[in-house]
Amino acid sequence: MEALSNEEQDLLLELISKRRIEKRRREIATNAAQTLKAIKTGTAQYGTLEDLRADLLSEE
Repeated sequence: MEALSNEEQDLLLELISKRRIEKRRREIATNAAQTLKAIKTGTAQYGTLEDLRADLLSEE
């Protein structure tokens, strides 16, 4: 990387940053699709934060 000019390094960092952002967007879209599917199929769980805590602690 040191063989690259400052401008080339900046471009490389920008490219990496944009790729990471796009990857995260794809992950969010996948999670959203899974959530919508769970809601449509009736497998989504609903509750309060306390319900979630109780559920998580009961799995240990």
